[in-house]
Amino acid sequence: MKAKELREMYLAFFKENGHAVVSGASLIPENDPTVLFTTAGMHPLVPYLLGEPHPAGRRLCNVQKCVRTGDIDDVGDVSHLTFFEMLGNWSLGDYFKEEAIVWSHGFLTSKRWLGFDPASLSVTVFEGDADAPPDEESRGIWKRLGIPEARIHALPKKDNWWGPAGTTGPCGPDTEMFVDTGRPACGAACRPGCSCGKFFEIWNDVFMQYNKTADGRYEPLRQHNVDTGMGVERTIAMLQGRPTVYETELFAPTIEAIAERSGRTMAQDSETTRAFRVVADHVRSAVFILGDDRGVAPGNLGQGYVLRRLIRRAVRFAKALSMSEGFFAPLAASVIDGYKEAYPELERNRERVLTELNEEEAKFEKTLHRGLAELDKVLARMKEHGQAVLPGRVAFRLYDTCGFPLEFTEEICREHAVDVDRAGFDKAFEKHREVSKQGSDRVFKGGLADASESATRLHTATHLLHKSLRDVLGEHVAQKGSNITADRLRFDFSHPAKMTPEEIARVEALVNGAIERDLPVSMETMTLEEARRGGAIALFGGKYEEQVKVYRIGDFSEEVCGGPHVKSLAELGRFRIVKEESSSAGVRRIRAVLEPADRLVEREISALTKKTSCCV
Repeated sequence: MKAKELREMYLAFFKENGHAVVSGASLIPENDPTVLFTTAGMHPLVPYLLGEPHPAGRRLCNVQKCVRTGDIDDVGDVSHLTFFEMLGNWSLGDYFKEEAIVWSHGFLTSKRWLGFDPASLSVTVFEGDADAPPDEESRGIWKRLGIPEARIHALPKKDNWWGPAGTTGPCGPDTEMFVDTGRPACGAACRPGCSCGKFFEIWNDVFMQYNKTADGRYEPLRQHNVDTGMGVERTIAMLQGRPTVYETELFAPTIEAIAERSGRTMAQDSETTRAFRVVADHVRSAVFILGDDRGVAPGNLGQGYVLRRLIRRAVRFAKALSMSEGFFAPLAASVIDGYKEAYPELERNRERVLTELNEEEAKFEKTLHRGLAELDKVLARMKEHGQAVLPGRVAFRLYDTCGFPLEFTEEICREHAVDVDRAGFDKAFEKHREVSKQGSDRVFKGGLADASESATRLHTATHLLHKSLRDVLGEHVAQKGSNITADRLRFDFSHPAKMTPEEIARVEALVNGAIERDLPVSMETMTLEEARRGGAIALFGGKYEEQVKVYRIGDFSEEVCGGPHVKSLAELGRFRIVKEESSSAGVRRIRAVLEPADRLVEREISALTKKTSCCV
């Protein structure tokens, strides 16, 4: 079975079982300051897991593209990836453990569907602790389905608990499914979750039945949800009898291109094998990030920093394979050609992907030799003096002047048995940030979108801002990402030039004009095609028949969006743009705030006072 067949079969199975098939979301989260990329299928569905009605109903399924870099150092083994596809099905307060587990087992073992040998399956369940009892319900369901006690493993919270993505929120136990690869056990303690490769995890059913409170308690949730995820790459590897994910058709064209460019074979030796895998994985991830319709460009902060790190790490391992400059284009083309049917946005954005990769590779080449030479000299001096910790200020200098990501320096130092003073790096970086007044490059892991009243007001304001930008600058303006906290909004949009003060003032005036008119905010559910025909603003990447929410703000704007929104614009206060700057090539960034009326008066009085004093 190929990946294409698996995707289609999975959606067909859950459609038969009453699930609506919905489109996967962008890799670039919308309005969520807590994560840089979509890390799981549940991420775009958080508002609905918290109780907001989904336009498609209470049973959903889809295929979601995801990026996670928390395990980037493990890439190169048999299964870890930074980009992957996740098949998911969800219950939003509908069915729970019984149905979810029975369907998982049925899809895996039925001859009509995947047809795995039931004897090859092992599962894990939550063993219980002081916060929550053992998940005996899941254990009992698996036993009724014929999984013997010896293949049901109770594991602690670190293995079988889906915690809140932030510090509080929905969470609960999960049950995970593993396929036995037939390899010998690594020892008496070998079990599912062991890193030896005997057991391959392919599916995870999460049961959101608790809410973690601010004081650390776990309270039962009123709405019980199910969030499941099946990894496409891992599942087809097992279906095809492949020992690793890199030996499936998803990676074959890229592995062949690497072999051609390097003159080596992947199985030459362990170091070569790892380098092949890292290059293949990182190129694929970079292509999907750049090829997303909300794609970001390489940079030194946030999402751009993660992308730059992936690209430059790929360059480093490509050099270990003796691949010459210019290797990215043919490898990226192999990814686009292999995935363009499933993800048409890659073909739409082909030129941007190839241009950005070529430019970043060339840029890195110019600094790589100088940076490596500098680090080699430092390491040699440290060896002479018996030092085993690279000072943080040195690591930061490499980052600041040579473009070396900290993780890049840490990897090279590890190879020389040298630690890096991470705290010293962070201190130097913080000082740099204060001077430059730029944001942090810290990679956020997990978290729920802020649904506070302040964030909701700012989210509504982004609709007004988006429409005003199109009215002032032209219809070429399209949202390229947004980030909202309780204090401010950040909005990225396509536009080739810096906005003039007059343009900024006109945009502010349009937004505040709509607020002063206190236009009504309304929502209507319709198909994506109906929204398109009606002129709603959106990234139209889903299926025509898919149900979406369209929010209208009076006669001012109409936009496809999941929410949340205020009921009245009078709640917003006064809109003010505090900064307009470049985000990346062809993309501008606006930072804006909402001020109460009294703050506005204070600001105007202060300005008037300054003028009067100057005149005196």
